[in-house]
Amino acid sequence: MTSRLIARSISTMLLVTAGCASGPRDFARGPQFSPPRGDSERVVTTAYQEEGDAQVEGDNVDLALPPSLEGDAAAAEELSAPAPLAEGEGLSLETLEQMSLSNNPAVSQSSARLRALRGKWVQAGLPPNPTAGYTAGEVGNDGRGGQQGGYVGQTFITAGKLKRDRAVVAAEITRAEQQLVATQRRVLTDTRHAYYQALLAQRRVELAMDLLQVSTDAADASKSLVDAEEIPVAGLLQTQIRQENSHVFLQTARNAQEQAWRRLSAVVGGPQLPQQDLEGDVTRLPTELNWQEQLARLQAESPEIASALAEMERARRALNRASVEAVPDISTQISVQYDAASEYTIAGVQVGMPIPLWNRNQGGIRQAQSEVTAAERNIQRVEQDLSQRLADAFRSYADAQVTTAKYSADILPRSQRTLDLVRKGYEQGEVGYLDLLAAQQTYSQANLAYLDALGELWQSYLLIDGLMLDGSLANAPL
Repeated sequence: MTSRLIARSISTMLLVTAGCASGPRDFARGPQFSPPRGDSERVVTTAYQEEGDAQVEGDNVDLALPPSLEGDAAAAEELSAPAPLAEGEGLSLETLEQMSLSNNPAVSQSSARLRALRGKWVQAGLPPNPTAGYTAGEVGNDGRGGQQGGYVGQTFITAGKLKRDRAVVAAEITRAEQQLVATQRRVLTDTRHAYYQALLAQRRVELAMDLLQVSTDAADASKSLVDAEEIPVAGLLQTQIRQENSHVFLQTARNAQEQAWRRLSAVVGGPQLPQQDLEGDVTRLPTELNWQEQLARLQAESPEIASALAEMERARRALNRASVEAVPDISTQISVQYDAASEYTIAGVQVGMPIPLWNRNQGGIRQAQSEVTAAERNIQRVEQDLSQRLADAFRSYADAQVTTAKYSADILPRSQRTLDLVRKGYEQGEVGYLDLLAAQQTYSQANLAYLDALGELWQSYLLIDGLMLDGSLANAPL
């Protein structure tokens, strides 16, 4: 009978404790910190803004993820699935971008970190588990069993600490979301860089083949003129040297094309891309950029600034949480025992809390205050760093734009026309071989300089268009 009483008492206490743990009230409310609206009105707004800024009424927490966290789950899993390798001719930039976002490990890494923080958000709001055990007293007194029974206990978290903990993690999630956006931007910029480098390498091979054809025609013409005794043998040797140099240039251009494809494959991820023709015209100049417009766009859309703002919000919420750390949590315990001597069932209740006499979390509050200051200053640092990087990139873009426009409109047509006239005159014996070599060299140098300027133009343009974000494989998500 004693064992049945003890078992029934423990079951009753567990039910009572479970009911109490479902809805504890706050013991006290700590001060709330709203983001200051100083010289900048930009405040990171998240799906959990209410959770961090509103008055905390209790420790009741919903264990389900907020809608914004559930919405990205499928998208994150979709990003981690490898994309199929593109086949066929005419590989487009859009196809390469889709493959990169699916296969690049940096995107999967950022997505995994975001999912980890979602799990952390769930865990941060969970209340502590109840405790249960066996207790006995006065055992063996007068040869009797004494007082035996069981107890259950529960610690109640006060001052809305669980909600504040979730509010801190919510800001971390916002920052991780911005870092994921930044990573995707880096991947796209790197893919576009690699694509245009491969396109330029493809154009260099075409140019090298044209130059080889020109030098071969000149060598054949020289041989005919030597046979006709119209030019000395030295003229033939010079044109043959030019022909051999063209062979070397063609081979190095093909080596550069292979390197460009290997780099493109590394950025895209997955198996090695088979070398094939690329869609697009590298000589089509991008749209003209304006400094003020790009600076304003960078300050408004940069994920780096948004991430810094999210970090500032996290620091403020952490200060909010630190301010209530010293509010005591309440520990309760209920026990039920059977007294063998009196044959009575007796109950006991204990309620306790730590007294915040010496430790009032003074150091933690000071640390949190300093972290808020550091986060606020970091926003200004990020903005100035972006402005500096944009200035460097815009200088490169402006120089390359002037160069490519001049070559495209004036220098290249003139060098082509000059080479055609000189080559025709050489074949007719009206122009010397030195003039032909000079015209070939001018034509070659003009085309190479034009391709170099195009490469610089596209690189700086894509960096500016990508909000100064590149290096996806070198910059691991923090």
